[in-house]
Amino acid sequence: MKAVFIREHGGVDKLIYGDIEEPSVGEGEVLVKVKATSINHIDIWVRQGIPAYKTVFPHICGSDVAGIVEEVGKNVKGIKSGERVVLSPGLSCYRCRECICGRDNLCRDYKIRGAATQGGYAEYTVARDMDVFPILDGLSFEDAAAFPLTFLTSWHMLITRARLRPGDSVLVIGAGSGIGSAAVKIAKLSGAKVIATAGTGVKLEKAIAIGADYAIDHSKTDYSGKVRELTGGRGVDIIFEHVGPATWERSLRSLSKYGRLVICGATTGPEVSIDLRGLFMQEHSISGSIMGTRREFLSILELVCRGGLRPVIDSVIPLSDAAEGQKRMLNREGFGKILLIP
Repeated sequence: MKAVFIREHGGVDKLIYGDIEEPSVGEGEVLVKVKATSINHIDIWVRQGIPAYKTVFPHICGSDVAGIVEEVGKNVKGIKSGERVVLSPGLSCYRCRECICGRDNLCRDYKIRGAATQGGYAEYTVARDMDVFPILDGLSFEDAAAFPLTFLTSWHMLITRARLRPGDSVLVIGAGSGIGSAAVKIAKLSGAKVIATAGTGVKLEKAIAIGADYAIDHSKTDYSGKVRELTGGRGVDIIFEHVGPATWERSLRSLSKYGRLVICGATTGPEVSIDLRGLFMQEHSISGSIMGTRREFLSILELVCRGGLRPVIDSVIPLSDAAEGQKRMLNREGFGKILLIP
């Protein structure tokens, strides 16, 4: 089959488009013909090489997969060949204490599809039957492949960790990213007042177009001052962070009393400083967040299938152009998700 894979870590030049052996189906597994997949930052980190994942080469990235069931393995029930499906990006054991308690994103054996396993940058991929979910005929494969990882991450951050309520004010850092655009959509659907930041005028316009009430250029201004102005000096209830050191101090200055900052990434570095006096005197809360639970994934899937949430798609390109797609993400040229079509 045709696929994009790596044989060693490095730059985008390490991405190879070519022929590779088609995966075989084992017991309890399903072979899916990939109709659409998407690019995420984790694909870039895995390609570059990170300690969290011991990559077995050749490796195929791709956490988000939508397609058609091609073959079902032994003892698979409730799934038939020809079904239109989407795959869960998060893989848990469903036997440990955390899984049993509904915190399967904290599973002792938690993995992300396309990082710890082979992924969707291919014509075919294999998944456990428990990770395969049907999608309605009215949902395009492109939309189905655009939401799993980013919407799951953003939902867990806002709804679960930050306890978003109708009427809250939310600052979304980097609204042009996949998780940023998802956060704008989720926050607006939940009845929040949304302030978004982005780095170009075009992205600011697009942030408003997908639901943000206000948009601030974080490349030209200390957005904390503008946030205070827009909130009557109060600050925002929730800050959606995934950047790290480059925005950390400005984000903390944007929080209201009793405000909640939730963070899922550190794209500009792993270390930040914090004045503990401001933390306890303002009763701020800082929460970490990693992916999301299966229950949350099903809630999002229902909303996407029914039209309550719709992913933001930047571009749709052939799988063979995956290297160009990753360059586009690295250069921050897109707004929303970049889709790959085998």
